[in-house]
Amino acid sequence: MRNDHTLRVFAISAVVALSACGGSDRDPAGPAAPTGENPPPVAVGGTIAAAACLEQFALIPPIVIDAVAQLRVFYGHTSHGSQLMTGLDLVEAEDAAYQQPLVVERSGDLGHLGDLAWEQTTRAWLNDHAATTDVVIWSWCGGCSDNTPAGIDTYLNALNQLEIDFPDIVFVYMTGHLDGSGPEGTLYANNDRIRAYCDAHEKWLFDFADIESYDPAGNYYPNDTDACQWCAAWCATHDCPGCGGCAHSHCLNCYHKGLAFWWLLARIAGWQA
Repeated sequence: MRNDHTLRVFAISAVVALSACGGSDRDPAGPAAPTGENPPPVAVGGTIAAAACLEQFALIPPIVIDAVAQLRVFYGHTSHGSQLMTGLDLVEAEDAAYQQPLVVERSGDLGHLGDLAWEQTTRAWLNDHAATTDVVIWSWCGGCSDNTPAGIDTYLNALNQLEIDFPDIVFVYMTGHLDGSGPEGTLYANNDRIRAYCDAHEKWLFDFADIESYDPAGNYYPNDTDACQWCAAWCATHDCPGCGGCAHSHCLNCYHKGLAFWWLLARIAGWQA
């Protein structure tokens, strides 16, 4: 029988010892970049699900795996965000022990230029279901690529206010998917703005773009797109999971999103990785 109080305490206590996965063991300069550019700095203030977390997935203990299955997640997304759900399916198909939590999905994303329809949808849901919701997460579609600093700040402030208004729920921030514009592009600057905010204010962050930026060997692809061009080359010489389809991308990319989502949910469930 589910112990709601225990899980709520887990979610609160996990915030006390926040860190990016990999912590100080990860080189701040990042692995060698094939293009010659430097990777973004690794934030250390918030709990961040990023590429470096994938290697820690296998370390999640059984008791935490069971706790994750009891979480109740409200997730707003469109096609790009569906990669996380496809990833959860792939992880469970590979090992049935990784039973997915209850995820209530809503069609929609974080919009463009300060659009707050997602915030209104979240409030409407939580006004009736706060007692049966543990985690809230929304993903971007293309709205991080064409956004402005003011638009990003509107998103950050609105999500922070939801945290204040619903203190028993974990709210997860998100970066936007890669769009090929590289380190000099608008997307890169907006993602860094989100990372810096989450680092400074100890937030939970699913770093969508960072997960797409690294292959399993640690090579860095800052100029790639969400299609994950490196995935096909990698899978030509390595065993990779298959799937019926990964929206806009490659099955390996969805699989990595699933592993990273599991890592984040494990931390939310109380695991001190």
